[in-house]
Amino acid sequence: MPRKQSSKSTKPKTAKARSKELVILTGLSGSGKLSALKTFEDLGFYSVDNLPLELVPRFADLVRQSAEIERAALVVDVREGMRLDEFPSILKRVRRVLPTRVLYLEASDDALIRRFSETRRPHPMGRTDTVIQSIRAERKRLDPIRNVADIVLDTTKFTVHDLRAHIGAQFERDEHDRNLTISSNSFGFKNGVPAEADLVFDVRFLPNPHFVPEFRKLTGKHSKVAKYVRDFPQTAEFLDRTTDLMKFLLPHYIKEGKSYLTVAFGCTGGQHRSVFIAEEMKNRLEAAGYRVKTSHRDMPR
Repeated sequence: MPRKQSSKSTKPKTAKARSKELVILTGLSGSGKLSALKTFEDLGFYSVDNLPLELVPRFADLVRQSAEIERAALVVDVREGMRLDEFPSILKRVRRVLPTRVLYLEASDDALIRRFSETRRPHPMGRTDTVIQSIRAERKRLDPIRNVADIVLDTTKFTVHDLRAHIGAQFERDEHDRNLTISSNSFGFKNGVPAEADLVFDVRFLPNPHFVPEFRKLTGKHSKVAKYVRDFPQTAEFLDRTTDLMKFLLPHYIKEGKSYLTVAFGCTGGQHRSVFIAEEMKNRLEAAGYRVKTSHRDMPR
């Protein structure tokens, strides 16, 4: 009996027994890797920039054995040169030692060109080519890493604060968290379907507020436009059915280890219907206990 009672001493252990974790942070130059690494450091990760690729397995083993290091993050990028081809095989070795996730940051060519212009820094691929040539060469060079990434994050429209919030939402430990961040987005089909969308819903079947003169210059976030769209019976039915579908899908995505899901709602111009639906879906999924943010690609600012 005394031995059984002594099992109560396991309580302090469970408080300490947090799982070890390694995050390999990588991606395009100018996509925000250094800001992201700083965020990981603020979250309590032991952070290392530009660790030589051949030392990554040793570093993982060090983290596994360390009594002081619980979570670690390191940057691997194009500065490794031709050795990047070895990354997939090295990643397999590391994952045998320590649970490891690869976070790959990227952005559009235009955004990267603008960022290099603002910082006036040369591209690490070299000074002889133009910035756009270097960006395209780097994309090709990093393909072996992008293909094995667990999370591919497009930072084109992110501010530094957006990036910090996103990483914090995904990697900050919370025992009661569902460990999934959902982005409920709106867009206009006339400008193309967003490449980052995991699920796309076409809401062009709903009556278009654009043809109501008083609504033309407003957006789906305006109360009058929202009421107009909401009052149609097909709107309520679409929202109810889509919410039920999402509630069915999300636990399965979580079970499969997905940590970020982008759900995109499209109308013709991305001003009214899709904006209202994206905001309403955010409210419904938050009420169901999920962490949700919205983004409106084509809505006027």
